[in-house]
Amino acid sequence: MKEKILEILNDIDDSVDFASEESLIGDHILDSFGIINLVGELEEEFDITIGPEEMTKENFDSVDRIKA
Repeated sequence: MKEKILEILNDIDDSVDFASEESLIGDHILDSFGIINLVGELEEEFDITIGPEEMTKENFDSVDRIKA
């Protein structure tokens, strides 16, 4: 699952080493547009629904947090 998340993130922006980043939002690597793209891709890939209440900095600030 982590590898697929990294693949999705790399499709959004291939200039970032997402595997080593620890604060995607805090370090301004992912902006609101990137998060919206990411949510759409995650929902499609994993057949899930991510509600607005789940779209928090804590849930999207690292690959491990996204996976959790």
